Amino acid sequence: MPPGETLDAISGHYRIYQLRDGHRFSTDDVLTAWYGTTCVPTASTALDLGSGIGLVAMIAAWRLQAARFVTIDAQEASVRLARKSATYNGLADRFDIRHGDFRDAGALAEEERFDLVLGSPPYFPPGTGIEGDHPQKVACRFELRGDIRDYARAASAHVAIGGLFACVFPEEQRDRVEMAARDASLAIVRRRPIVFREGDPPLISLFAMTRASDLPEAWRDRPWVEPPLVIRRADGSVHPEYVAVKLSVGFPP
Repeated sequence: MPPGETLDAISGHYRIYQLRDGHRFSTDDVLTAWYGTTCVPTASTALDLGSGIGLVAMIAAWRLQAARFVTIDAQEASVRLARKSATYNGLADRFDIRHGDFRDAGALAEEERFDLVLGSPPYFPPGTGIEGDHPQKVACRFELRGDIRDYARAASAHVAIGGLFACVFPEEQRDRVEMAARDASLAIVRRRPIVFREGDPPLISLFAMTRASDLPEAWRDRPWVEPPLVIRRADGSVHPEYVAVKLSVGFPP
């Protein structure tokens, strides 16, 4: 194992390479993969925007055993780790891992379409918080290369007819997601608030969107708001529903 790297368990027998002091995968990533694959369990093609070290796509690949994936990220260090993990997990023939900015012309071919588009975008504009001491962490948390609007535009351009875009974003910034969806001609069809500790308000929400033109007009402004998913009970123990979520994506409870 190279110094500064770790090899960590994710779904079933899958493992992922991470930088010991860099960005580490989070509950947000796990939930994004779970939600997207739950909403579109028959997807045969998937795109992961701003894919980082590949965690979201690899969990999705564990659940969608026949699907092929395109992932794209602008950080060379993250792409290197993602390729290494794909090879380790026997996924190299199912993964097209691209190094680039998905906003750039040619990063994704105009005709490319996917049944499922996944995204775990950065949440905060630069200068609005403590950015951290590692460039990989900064790029994963702060909007250095686009924001939720860019993710929504790319998803709208590359989601297949009837396909779905699943992403995660802070609940207190929900208006930004709703505006980004409208501007990209997407309709939010499902939303699931996430409560990290029982009794607290939700901190993030999961969103499922489809191209508005694929829906009857009467259904374009009628998202199904699901009951909150609670991660931990008030006593700190893992909530039974989140245990079920973890099991469903191949994590130990």
